[in-house]
Order: sequence, then structure tokens, then C-alpha cells
Amino acid sequence: MERLVFATGNQGKMREIREILGDSIPEILSMKEAGIDIDIVEDGTSFEENALIKARAVSRAASIMAMADDSGLEVDCMGGAPGIYSARFLGEDTSYDIKNHYIIDKAMQVPLEERTARFVCAIACVLPDGREWVIRGTVEGRIHDRQAGENGFGYDPIFFLPECGMTTAELPREEKNAISHRGRALRAMKELLTKEGIL
Repeated sequence: MERLVFATGNQGKMREIREILGDSIPEILSMKEAGIDIDIVEDGTSFEENALIKARAVSRAASIMAMADDSGLEVDCMGGAPGIYSARFLGEDTSYDIKNHYIIDKAMQVPLEERTARFVCAIACVLPDGREWVIRGTVEGRIHDRQAGENGFGYDPIFFLPECGMTTAELPREEKNAISHRGRALRAMKELLTKEGIL
């Protein structure tokens, strides 16, 4: 497969995607780069459903191989929130600085061992012939007591990895890609598509 459109406009995500998939797909485009301007209503009830909704919409719009991800943070002491609402948590235009401080405040109300959390990413791939796949990747950690690091985005500065002794925003980019939820899901999808003869 020569070309792929990934259903995002997030440049941080696009950089990760190209670093992981770039050796197997020559051209990986964002929706904007592909000239696809459609409104997609993410009304699924799971990461997998939302990823499929986006990938199907883009594949139909351009008759092209499309991938999409839906990802988020699940905080156990908050009942799994923000979950699939991670991007819209506390309001569409609320900054991640505010979101992160809110989550830290909640996590600090419980003992350290109960501050467990995970990043979840579902990657969906849809082909113009209707074939589709979806894979989930996760990484376990806990909510940190402060924001730390400049190498990530979103909730990365508060997601602490005990085995690394730092947040995902403090990890070097290559190391983050190697262990991240999106990295794990993308590599699993790459392996699946290679076995299927797509890549």
C-alpha cells in the first residue's frame, strides 16, 4: 500500500505515526494534507468504536486506506474517567494544564497505590474494499503529584511510569514511542497488516 490517510490533524500524533509506520508506507498524510474536510461525529461508546467511525469516514471520503486512533487516559480513582472523553474532558476548549491539575487534585486524595492509571489507544484501519481491523494498545502507570517534562503533549506530563522513574513527557521521543499505548497499537497493527499482505 503506497498511501495512507490518518484521521487526525494533531501534528504530535502524525510525527509518532510516521516514525513508527514510515518504513512500510511511503506516504502518510493527515486529513488536511489529503484535502479531506469532513465533520466526523464520534458517538461511539468505546475507543474501538470511535476509531472505526473516524477511519470509515475518511476511507469513504477519499476511497483510500485510512487509519484512525481513539485514545485517552483512564484514572482508576476517578472511575475510569476521563476515558473516551479525554479530549473533551472539562469542556472542549479547556487547556491541558487545567485538566492535568484537576486530575492531580483528585489523585492526591487517595493513597499512592490507588493512583493507578493507563493510557489506552485503539487503532482502526479501513480499506476501500470494506475490510477493517481494530487493535488496542495500553500502557500502565500512575498519576504523578505534579506536571513534569516537555517531550509529550496532553496528559503526558502527569502520567508517571514507575519502571522508568519519570513521566511520559520526560522520556526521550524514541523511548516514548517504544513503550507508548499508541506505539504498541501501531506496531501491532503494522504486524497484522503485514501478515494480511497489505503492507
